[in-house]
Amino acid sequence: MTVLNVWASWCVPCRDEAPLLVTLAADPRIRIVGINYKDQADNARRFLGRYGNPFSANGVDDNGRAAIEWGVYGVPETFVVARDGRIAYKLIGPITPDNLDRALKPAIEKALAVRIGE
Repeated sequence: MTVLNVWASWCVPCRDEAPLLVTLAADPRIRIVGINYKDQADNARRFLGRYGNPFSANGVDDNGRAAIEWGVYGVPETFVVARDGRIAYKLIGPITPDNLDRALKPAIEKALAVRIGE
């Protein structure tokens, strides 16, 4: 099961949600991947060095095309991608302690419980 986070070093709410993503990444059932949106590589590396790198993989979206394909309105946004590749949940805006417990974790648990083909 994968959680995809669209982020940028220039995004202030991304700084606030970074520790929550690092904590979430500690769950071995979850693979967290990132898309770095319209950012400079050096700034992105500094951001990850300063706030932690929860990503098992991180792509770069220099021109915003990938974000358009995913239907991103702005950064940050987070997607729960089920094992079958379908988007099971989309969180618009930053992860907060409240919506992590109230919405994101339940969506992750639900996606983990679904078997492929159901």
